Amino acid sequence: MVRSVGVEEELLLVDPATGEPRAVSAAVLALAARDGSEARDTFERELQEQQLEFATHPCTDLRELAAEIVRCRAEAARHAEKAQATVAALATSPLPAGPALGTGERYRWIEEHFGLTAQEQLTCGCHVHVSVGSDEEGVAVLDRIRPWLAVLLALSANSPLWQGGDTSYHSYRSRVWGRWPSAGPAELFGDAGRYHRLVDDLLATGVLRDEGMVYFDARLSRNYPTVEVRVADVPLDASTTALVAALARGLVETAAREWRDGTPPPDHPVALLRLAAWRAARSGLDDTLVHPVTRRPAPAGEVLDALLDHVRAALAADGDLEFVTAGLDELARRGNGARVQREILRRTGSLREVVAECVRRTQDASGTL
Repeated sequence: MVRSVGVEEELLLVDPATGEPRAVSAAVLALAARDGSEARDTFERELQEQQLEFATHPCTDLRELAAEIVRCRAEAARHAEKAQATVAALATSPLPAGPALGTGERYRWIEEHFGLTAQEQLTCGCHVHVSVGSDEEGVAVLDRIRPWLAVLLALSANSPLWQGGDTSYHSYRSRVWGRWPSAGPAELFGDAGRYHRLVDDLLATGVLRDEGMVYFDARLSRNYPTVEVRVADVPLDASTTALVAALARGLVETAAREWRDGTPPPDHPVALLRLAAWRAARSGLDDTLVHPVTRRPAPAGEVLDALLDHVRAALAADGDLEFVTAGLDELARRGNGARVQREILRRTGSLREVVAECVRRTQDASGTL
């Protein structure tokens, strides 16, 4: 049985003329709500008013999912236009932006408790939900996909620019996101009981307001029977989001098969996983990565090949192998969003032009399946 997969993307709301972030999410959501219940279910607010999140329907067919991503991006742009804004799939803002935290008791609590960490969280990620049969299967999956998550970060990396300058990172979003106390890779859990006890213990400290603030790179969803893979930047191109979703589903299915076969999870220390994530954030696809199997430096292309080999059987069973192979080849040629942003900046010398070109690419459906 093919697992269902769904995507949540956080988009940046920007001024169409200047490229600067605009704090109009409340207005955009109100305009979207006028279109009926489907729009209300699709779009959500985020921590900052310069962000808009959407969620696709769960799909089993990757072509359907890719079409959903394109549709949701187009709908987001249409609603934003009514509020004199537009949307860009940028994981951080290239242009300077001040804090504009959303209203409401939860966001006020977060700002009061986390200060500058909350104020500077104008970051946009991509979350992939893949269905699992039970919490036990889900935790077995979480234990086994840990070494591969940094590779998803490297290929999705789309945040080289921050507050008007180049950070020297491909994914600076992940470095900013890592300031949350519960963010990043998690330890091996072993079983669902240990997972839930750890979550309860984290909440009992009083540091986190609720379970929604358990920001592991991958976790059990609070609301759906899914594993939620949360490590990726929001990709610039919709086709890359579909590629990340296909690889996430391949990782989940491969891990579930290993669990059923009695194959133990690799015992990578959290400290090593953090180093691998830092390397992926720093280098993207343009330098070495930490190889998930050997734990040693390896060229990014070699690591992508290892990922493809690891999930090949699952991709073939789901009918995704051809798309993923072609997508990885194209990504190696074109580069991730970080490389694209830097190329635009070198060519134009203008951060505004970077945002303008990324707005166009956000709404371009030509690269999808």
